[in-house]
Amino acid sequence: MGTGSLGGAAPLGRRVLAELVGTAALVAAVVGSGIQASALSGDTGVRLLANSLASAVALGLLIAQLGPVSGGHLNPVVTLCAWWSRRRAGVRVPAREVALYLAAQPVGAVAGALLAEAMFGRAPGGAGWSWATRERADAHLLLGETVATAGLVLLIVALERLGRARFAPLAVAAYIGAAIWFTSSGSFANPAATVGRSLTDSFTGIAPGSLPGFVAAQSLGALLGAALAGLLYGAGSPAAGRATGAAGAGGMAGGPVPEGIGGGMAAGAGGVAAGAGGVAGGPGAMAGGVAGGPGAMAGGPVPGVASRGPGTA
Repeated sequence: MGTGSLGGAAPLGRRVLAELVGTAALVAAVVGSGIQASALSGDTGVRLLANSLASAVALGLLIAQLGPVSGGHLNPVVTLCAWWSRRRAGVRVPAREVALYLAAQPVGAVAGALLAEAMFGRAPGGAGWSWATRERADAHLLLGETVATAGLVLLIVALERLGRARFAPLAVAAYIGAAIWFTSSGSFANPAATVGRSLTDSFTGIAPGSLPGFVAAQSLGALLGAALAGLLYGAGSPAAGRATGAAGAGGMAGGPVPEGIGGGMAAGAGGVAAGAGGVAGGPGAMAGGVAGGPGAMAGGPVPGVASRGPGTA
């Protein structure tokens, strides 16, 4: 079994920093656009439209920008998807690298949420700031979050298996933007972004007590998405496995699931976030992304879950 990486061509320290900064930027865009939309309009539909557009655009740009550096995961779901795909291809990713990615993403998400609050005069711990109070624990919301995350993972795998990873920035952003509207949860699809959004009592917030249910739904969705991808596309072609190995050894080839959408350089300009979402979300979403609506991930991803070459929200 060869040794590889989670994606991107930069040294590990820079890749981890890219995941932290990228996730922070994604969540800041999701939360900030939600606060701004609420200040400008009392119409919930207008708020959701503004928030979903800002979140989707930010997610796509971040995936394209950071994919060549770290894989552009921005979403724990995407990172775990990348790790599993490499493992199946016979490429061993050091546990330390996986742990650093998974630690950097929630830290970045928290920083991004607090930054957004501060930009709008709601400094953490000061007047006007509080933990999120919006409960999102109903069964139909958890079902929506499961569907949102499953769809993100399925999309990421499909892009890689079909050799279309270069479309990841546009495809993942478009999916999150649509999922914010068609899922009851607002498509968070990103555990890290979900944690960050518990720190903002705004349009895109989620009460801390609702976190366990949402994260569990996202985890279940990721498993279902991966299983469905296996049924639709098989275990992956030998070519995909070779690309993954090359990406692991040199960080430059296209790679599998989150490489095609998270980090390889050969497949094209793109990446995954997951987010996921990340995943981005809206008032009721959040995977990214690897991204905001009534609760939406960035996020990422798987994430979000991408690269120049496949992260999710």
